[in-house]
Amino acid sequence: MTPQTQHTPVTATGVKRNSLGLRIWHWSNSALVSVQLITILFMSVIIKVKGLAPDFSKALAKQGVDIAPEKLRGLTSIVAHRIWDWHIWFGIALAVLLAYRVLVSFQQRGGQRTAAKLARLKNRAAQGDSEARLGVWVRYSYRFFYLVLTVMVITGLILVFEDYFRAIEHTAKEIHNFSMYIVIAFVVAHILGVFRAEVTHEPGITSDMIHGGEQVEA
Repeated sequence: MTPQTQHTPVTATGVKRNSLGLRIWHWSNSALVSVQLITILFMSVIIKVKGLAPDFSKALAKQGVDIAPEKLRGLTSIVAHRIWDWHIWFGIALAVLLAYRVLVSFQQRGGQRTAAKLARLKNRAAQGDSEARLGVWVRYSYRFFYLVLTVMVITGLILVFEDYFRAIEHTAKEIHNFSMYIVIAFVVAHILGVFRAEVTHEPGITSDMIHGGEQVEA
């Protein structure tokens, strides 16, 4: 009998740099934040709910119906409430996703952990890699974003359940609105930063957040 050569099965000891849980959170969170910003844009810029009553009055006048703008305030408030209902429900979904992100952070392994990614960047930066130095600051900006997102979600929930938080309702609204501008700034900076990395020193960074990226130590 011819002796059979035994092949030792090759097993991958590493894991993908971006875990499935992180990727699900990233794209879901991106979609929800975008939808939230669109509802604000829709309310404040596109249809300008506060100015709808005069527009409705003029449109009705062309049809021979004469109704003063003051009497149409209730109709415009219906439009506003409907859009705000969407904003509230998407905001609650965002809160659930934030809790999911916390859960995901405890499931990261080895090189998937934020601390491990930051350590690799710091090692490269210590060797004179200028892009790695920038990457360190980017990693810290992510932590700041998580903090702002948490504040925005908490203040948003306070506004949803405002009947229980009358004493801090106004303050919560001011903080919520301010945090929205920070989120907008971060989203713009993030998109520009990813585009820059994609066309310069880190091609494939977007696809890595889709399929997981290279293998790292588990």
